[in-house]
Amino acid sequence: MIKFPAHSPFSPEQQQQLSGMLSSLNPPQVAWLGGFLSGVQSDAAATAQPVAAKKLTVLYGTESGNSEELAEQVFKTAKKKGFKAQIVNMSETTASALKEAGSLLVVVSTWGDGDPPEAAEEFYKDLMSADVSLDGVEFSVCALGDTGYDQFCETGKQIDARLEKLGAKRVADRVDCDVDYEESFQQWSDSVWKVLGDAAAAAAPAVADFAAPVAQVYDKKNPFPAEVIDNQLLSGDHSAKETIHLEFSLEGSGFDYEPGDVLAVIPRNAKDVVDAVLKASGLDADATVDVKGVGNKKLSAALTEDLDITGLSRKIVSAWQQISGSEELAKLLDDAAKGEFKDWSYGREIIDLLEEHPAKSVTAQQFVDILRKLPPRLYSIASSPKAHPGEVHLTVAAVRYESHGKSRKGVASTYLADDAKKGTPVSVYVHKNKNFRLPENGDTPIIMVGPGTGIAPFRAFVEERAETQAKGDSWLFFGDQKYNEDFLYQLELQDHLKNGSLSRLDVAFSRDQPEKVYVQHKMLENAKELWQWLEKGAHFYVCGDASRMAKDVHDALLEIIATEGGKSPEEADAYLAALKKDKRYQRDVY
Repeated sequence: MIKFPAHSPFSPEQQQQLSGMLSSLNPPQVAWLGGFLSGVQSDAAATAQPVAAKKLTVLYGTESGNSEELAEQVFKTAKKKGFKAQIVNMSETTASALKEAGSLLVVVSTWGDGDPPEAAEEFYKDLMSADVSLDGVEFSVCALGDTGYDQFCETGKQIDARLEKLGAKRVADRVDCDVDYEESFQQWSDSVWKVLGDAAAAAAPAVADFAAPVAQVYDKKNPFPAEVIDNQLLSGDHSAKETIHLEFSLEGSGFDYEPGDVLAVIPRNAKDVVDAVLKASGLDADATVDVKGVGNKKLSAALTEDLDITGLSRKIVSAWQQISGSEELAKLLDDAAKGEFKDWSYGREIIDLLEEHPAKSVTAQQFVDILRKLPPRLYSIASSPKAHPGEVHLTVAAVRYESHGKSRKGVASTYLADDAKKGTPVSVYVHKNKNFRLPENGDTPIIMVGPGTGIAPFRAFVEERAETQAKGDSWLFFGDQKYNEDFLYQLELQDHLKNGSLSRLDVAFSRDQPEKVYVQHKMLENAKELWQWLEKGAHFYVCGDASRMAKDVHDALLEIIATEGGKSPEEADAYLAALKKDKRYQRDVY
């Protein structure tokens, strides 16, 4: 029974009816209702504003979805504060349009080596070259990035400087957020609203204050312990790779997902890696430390569950240099030695830093304070929820290699390969990827390029189209090293070919012949038909390695457009840019 406060506007009979209704709801339904009521209150507040409410634009550029998620938070806050707010994707605007932005709040991530998100490339180029006056526009920038890369938050820094150069007035300093961005984002948000304040001229009407049941909501801040249903090796016994297929139960999570979405996994550091770090640092495993945002824990537990103890960044090296006093590190950190630092740090991890440059004295708390939070790992979902209700599947390549005389391993991939056995709970949450979606019309043809584990989302795409009996043709390019060892989901794909849910399959196995054959070569071999599919409105998708495969596929696609379409290089670029803008060219690359 729900208890209503004394000042409740509801009659006893209405209270009884509401109580019965709310008590019958499950946690996801309660959570949805709470959001709905919040939206009603927000809309009511917006309705109460005068026509001349202050204009505010939230502009975002996103690769994995984090910037969009944060931008939506800013947008909702702006509406509640009475602003005439709009939210705009960089892929759908121009530099000149910013003249009408009013207050401009920018949330943008940096991708790769200081590059803008793919969908924001055209806007970024436009902004950097535009001859436009932004006098009268006030702005602030929240930049997302990863301190593991040299060009940390470079896109946000460039946009921040450019907006000022074009005459816009900065109302709050730019904040640069690492992968653990929540606290930094909140600091930026607080500083922005402290200046902008409320645009509301009248108080929003109050929503009835009753004590609704507390729902268990699972999300990034509260990951769901998903039980492993299956963990099987996909690659053959003689494969040079170790690729696994994982299945998790989502029963009780309240999660829903679509093909193209991502599953975030909260990994744990392996015991042997933790032990090596403890030995190299000389610290007591049982020492109590205060982990930011977590609380007091034993050092060994913190190193296992909470902290990144492998990734070596300039920031960490600089902090360790202060502790160790190493003169060699000081030389490497000099601005004039950036090339030497890059060469030295490549392939090294924190364990190498501790062993090669030991500190005479360091406390457990000092060590913990220089480490960043262990970030979640994002994996493309390899299943359709319609084909596997209550489940989510992943395709994961376990990373193991040698570097600087040591055996290394990927934190999350080997955690899933070695420790995520059947029946084991793994902390996960669903991350929406709105930039990688099947066409709304099932009659639309699709072309998918996904070598190796890049096949994951396309397994989901094909399953979804089979379940919905979509009539559009589908063409998959898959590649790996050897046909007999690395043909992932071979039987499933052949079944889909037989029943027509997959129209065509072209494969490239690079190590089965003297010359290397990759997916882009198969594309070029079938250039005429591929061009015909594009001209018929096909959507083109790529998933996999960004630095090599995706670039080679992109170049091959440009060549096909130019050759088969009879276009100049500039015209081919424009054609491909139009495909991107129309969301007919989508990439999920890493």
